[in-house]
Parts: sequence; structure tokens; C-alpha cells
Amino acid sequence: MTDKLWGGRFTGKAQDWVDEFGASIGFDYQLAAEDLEGSLAHVKMLGQQGIISPDEAHQIEAGLHDIQDDLAQGKVEFSVANEDIHLNIESLLTKKIGPVAGKLHTGRSRNDQVATDFHLWLKHRLPQVLTELTDLQQTLLKLAQENAEVVMPGYTHMQHAQPISYGHYLLAYFEMLQRDYERFEFNQKHTDILPLGAAALAGTTFPIDRSAVAKDLGFDDLYHNSLDAVSDRDFALEFLSNASILMMHLSRLAEELILWGTYEFNYIELADSFSTGSSIMPQKKNADFAELVRGKTGRVFGGLMGLLTVMKGLPLAYNKDMQEDKEATFDTMDTILASIKVFNGMLSTLTVHADRMAKATENDFSNATELADYLAQKGLPFRQAHAVVGQLVLKGIQEGKALNQMPLSELQAASPAIEDDIYEELKSKTAVNRRTPVGGTAVKNVLNEVKRGEAMLSQRKGGADGQ
Repeated sequence: MTDKLWGGRFTGKAQDWVDEFGASIGFDYQLAAEDLEGSLAHVKMLGQQGIISPDEAHQIEAGLHDIQDDLAQGKVEFSVANEDIHLNIESLLTKKIGPVAGKLHTGRSRNDQVATDFHLWLKHRLPQVLTELTDLQQTLLKLAQENAEVVMPGYTHMQHAQPISYGHYLLAYFEMLQRDYERFEFNQKHTDILPLGAAALAGTTFPIDRSAVAKDLGFDDLYHNSLDAVSDRDFALEFLSNASILMMHLSRLAEELILWGTYEFNYIELADSFSTGSSIMPQKKNADFAELVRGKTGRVFGGLMGLLTVMKGLPLAYNKDMQEDKEATFDTMDTILASIKVFNGMLSTLTVHADRMAKATENDFSNATELADYLAQKGLPFRQAHAVVGQLVLKGIQEGKALNQMPLSELQAASPAIEDDIYEELKSKTAVNRRTPVGGTAVKNVLNEVKRGEAMLSQRKGGADGQ
């Protein structure tokens, strides 16, 4: 007979390399605290329900607390021979209190146990993601307020389009992160469901009290179908999906930080503490940390696609394939928390070259829409106004003159409706500040949106303090 805890019906023993291939302790040791937490709630319930004696429950609880202390002090050593975190903890418990440790597993299976551990692990960490996102949003609001009046080119197709406020640009990322926050916040709802009590797949014949365990562990709800309880990984997929969208947003911002910091743009400069140099070119200042976040985006996307692929063909209920759910989730959590912190650091220490940004809007024809709108307001159909301005732009390109450098007579030759007030209309700051409807780039809008954002974050923090 094999010496495995599940080995009663086995006569053969796998070679060590086979055991290593099947073992998950190399990564699921990270669930140790959650496994102990879940086991303590389970054994407490077993004792309260009379499924095991009060003395047995006390012995098991004491042993589990001892292991918690050992874990906190770094004294716990895990073994590949015991495959996973659950059997490792049970083996450690048996060494401490003897055969009574075997009663801990009454009324549960590793299937519902691992699902519970995984729920707890994510449940404990999602609040940290929300906190880090809030901090990054706060940094964006501060930067947007400081740069509300800084004018820069707005781009479409990476071509100069219209002048915008740099603060308005920054608030676009605030809004993206707000949606990210809301997705992770909702993710908590599906993480906050207790699988324990589903046993292997069909429930248990023991008179367990699942509600008591849920209350002890702080879960808001129970799984109401045992098959679903042990086979559901939607909560992890939601996390990986949310993380992928977040990283896509950060990667877009990283791309622009990298571009804006080049010699050609020189709109911003990253602090030395968030840049690196070259081993051969002394002049180089590289945006390596922004590049790393951009690169790690693929890593997070891979985690999502990996787990989707694992789950897509699995029949109910538990299958060993599902052991592949954790490594990507653990890695993704580490990756997004580090990436958010790096971005907070980069943006907090950013130098903005406001003059360079403004100068880029002076002779780039990004004020062409202003002239078209001006003519439309004078009564010219917009399509006709568009054509008139298009011809002026072509003339300006050919002659090397910006619209505001053309004499009034030249502009009036294109359309008699143009008057000398056009030169004020063609200024970049005027163009920015005329866009006053909600969502527009006007400075007053930017400042109003900063106030709105601050109120949202204040309410969020106040709600967290009151919980």
C-alpha cells in the first residue's frame, strides 16, 4: 500500500519524478494561512454540531494554532511527498497531536477545501488592489489639477488633432481606473461565497452547519449547488479578466509616457528613480519601468487565456486540470500590485514640460476645426466650412504658414465671413476653453471633474473607514 493519506486502495507507488509532476505544494504553499483559517472554522463547527467531541475539537484547534505560530515564524517546511498544502497541513497536524488529526477532514473534501482556500486568498487581497487603485487615482487627480491649464496636442491616429488640456488627458486615465475599480469591487461579490460543505461534489451526510462556517470566515453567501461549488473558478477568471483590462490601461499610459519622454516629443521627463541608463551610451535615460509594465501586460493576458483554456472543456465537477488555476492568479496579483505602485511613483515624480507641449500646438493646424466651427457659427453649412478650411490648410502647408499667420485678407479671400476676431479664436488656449459641455477639455471642466473625482474618492475612503 502507498503511504499517501488517500492511498488505501492503491498497491503501487509512483516514482519521485511523477510525484513532483503531480504535486502543487511548490506554489499552493501560498494558501497555507487560508488553509489553516478554513480548517479552524471547520473544526469549530464540527465540535459545535457534535460531529466530533469537544475534546477532539479542542485538540485539533490547539494543533492548528501551533502550526499558525510556526508559519508566522518561518518554521514550517513543506514536503512534495504530501502533494499539496492540505495534505501538508494535515501531516504537520498529525505530528503534533496524533491520529485525532484525521478527524479534521470529517465532512469535507480537498475539492471544497481548495476552493475555500482560493476564495479566501482572493477575498483577502482584493481590498489591497482597491486601495492601490485609489491611491493611483488620487495621484492622477493631483497631477490633473496642477496641469489643468497646460495645453498640449490631442491626437487621433497619432496625428495632431485638436488642442487639449494636459489635465483633461490625465483625467481620461482616471476614468479608466474608475471602471477598473468598479470591476474589482464587483469581483468581491463572487469571491465572497463559501464552497466548504460541498465535500467532493455531492455534499455530505454529516449534519454540518455551513452558515456557521460562513459567518466565522466572513463570507456573505454560500454556494447553493455542491457541483458548482467545487467546479467554479469564475471568481478567479473575473479577477484575471479585470487585471487584464487594468494592465491594458496601464500599458497604454506606459506607451505614452515612453513616447512623451523621447527627444522628439520631450513633453515630460521621468524622475531618475524611475529610469535607467545604458551600459554603453552615457547620454541615455530609459523609461525601463514603464516598458516593464507594458511588457508584463502580456504575462497577465496569458494568465487569463491559460485559465479560460483550462476551464473550457471540463466536465462537472472537480478535475485535476483545475490545479492550474493558482499560479497565474498568484503571479497576476503580484504583477498588478507592483505595476500600480510603479505607476504611482512615476506619476508622482513626473516633470511636465508645459512650454514644449504648448509650442507643439502653435503651427500644427490643430486649430483648423476652430476655424470650421467659426464659419459654421456664421451660418455656413459645416461641410462647406470644412472644405474652405481644408483649402486654407493646404495653402498653409504649401507656403509654410500656420492659419493664424495668414493675413486677414488672405483668410477673407477664402470666406468673406471671416473677421479679425478669428485670431483670438485660433489660439490654442481659446480652443481648449471653448469646449465647455460636460466631458469637454475646457479648464473649468477639468477643475470641476477633479472636484468630482475627489468627492468620489473621499466617499470611498469614508465608506471603507466606516465598515
